[in-house]
Amino acid sequence: MNECWIDGLRVLSLNIPYSQHMSYLRRILSFIRFMILATWVSLRQGRADVIFATSTPLTIGIPAMITSWIKRRPFVFEVRDLWPEVPIELGILRGWLPVTVARNLERIIYRNAQHIIALSPGIREAIIRTGVAPEKVKVIPNACDNDLFDVSLHVGEVFRAQHPEIGSNRPLVVYTGAFGVVNHLEYLIRLAHHVCTLDDQIAFLLLGTGSRIEELRSLAEELQVLGRNLWIMDAIPRKEMPAVLSTATLATSIFLANPVIWSNSANKFFDALAAGKPIAINYEGWQAALLRETGAGLVLDAQDIPEAANQLVQALHDPVWLQRASQKARQLAHEQFSRDHLVHALEAELLAAVS
Repeated sequence: MNECWIDGLRVLSLNIPYSQHMSYLRRILSFIRFMILATWVSLRQGRADVIFATSTPLTIGIPAMITSWIKRRPFVFEVRDLWPEVPIELGILRGWLPVTVARNLERIIYRNAQHIIALSPGIREAIIRTGVAPEKVKVIPNACDNDLFDVSLHVGEVFRAQHPEIGSNRPLVVYTGAFGVVNHLEYLIRLAHHVCTLDDQIAFLLLGTGSRIEELRSLAEELQVLGRNLWIMDAIPRKEMPAVLSTATLATSIFLANPVIWSNSANKFFDALAAGKPIAINYEGWQAALLRETGAGLVLDAQDIPEAANQLVQALHDPVWLQRASQKARQLAHEQFSRDHLVHALEAELLAAVS
């Protein structure tokens, strides 16, 4: 166990390996190991006012529940993704017994939480469908770290200078995040292939890691876009992310075409807003509605990639649209999703649980 202080908070961390490169069984075992050790560590701590747990995975609720029961303190549960609904819908969690256990665990955790925080309206609706009273569930969306992403243009210029293969003046479409099955990055690689036939000066940069990275690299080579108008780089520390987004023309958030995922509240979406960058997504749901309403980005055709390529090229060739979308993105970041504002909503929920 490691101990450190972050912004005045004492943080205890457990050194438990986890990676998307692990097999499904090894990841489950990591979840279980964390669950056991987190319970043990939590119970050894002193008095608490409130127990707060944020998922995923769903099993994170077990140490919180046990600590809440034994210490007789209220429990607040934050739901960042729909577990077990997403893994069940995607066929990752299969079989009558595992599905039944996961569904029952979900209901038990929701029932024992005094308050539940959902990161999107879709997540809230899904929680209510399990039988939870609507007044128990509050939406507090993911937040924008506006201070982190408020950097000068020079920071982005330095990044381009360090990666001359991208080019100093090419329009740049950026993806930052996981390279897993649910992220469906073959869509983005095929999009880059079609965009190249329309404008080979538009560049794509994918940064991250995950179980599909070698398959995706092979697909990019097969389509002859790797090193031509598309580059794949390893994940970078979050503190270096502002440099990447500073030099981007447009950011992306890509997922499988499955309604169960539309309620996501991915960090990459909010990081793009904080950086004042237009964002392109390929799914429906609350984020699509927000982009259409505000003009802060694009909703690409999920099924017709050539049409999506046309949408993207048209947007990148329109300086008026780019400037307006950037302004709207930054406006959303500061007026609707500022971490400095949303933290007060979270604090209110924690205080309400204690009172």
